[in-house]
Amino acid sequence: MRLAAGPKALPALGVVSFTESSFFPIPPDAMIIPMVLARPDLAWRIAFVATVTSVLGGAAGYAIGYYLFETVGQTVIAFYGYQEKFAAFRDAYNEWGLWIILVKGLTPIPYKLVTIASGAAAFDFWVFMAASIATRGARFYLVAALLRYFGPPIREFVEKRLTLVTTVFVVGLVGGFVVVRYLI
Repeated sequence: MRLAAGPKALPALGVVSFTESSFFPIPPDAMIIPMVLARPDLAWRIAFVATVTSVLGGAAGYAIGYYLFETVGQTVIAFYGYQEKFAAFRDAYNEWGLWIILVKGLTPIPYKLVTIASGAAAFDFWVFMAASIATRGARFYLVAALLRYFGPPIREFVEKRLTLVTTVFVVGLVGGFVVVRYLI
């Protein structure tokens, strides 16, 4: 919690949020949660930083899909095991692009897949950006609001059971990658 309240926490969150939207596997929630629990007075600033940097990272992911899909984009897609499903996902953008971005931007499905797919499908960049601002902002502000208002009991639980919380988080993260790679 001391590190989450430290002066380097917000810049680090910005880096993680940016990179998660284009290639990094760890979601920014892993930082947002302890940061808001440690400093509930900064909840809105934390959500703002996460939103802005995630959307900017989304633009980078879009550029990967648009300009570098044949090299970098396919490598990221292959890492998640989505090579076969990606073609169908790309075709769905012709009809459902905005809705795909809105729904997937709110879920824990790796957002980088949406950003790269949006670029690869040459989806309208400005519609993509508007949808990204709406969904990423809604997600991060909702997390910040819930933790700001209901955080003290959660903070106590985390501080008393840090090993358990960390273990559950790691198992959930690894399990999520296994599900994404082999079952979806």
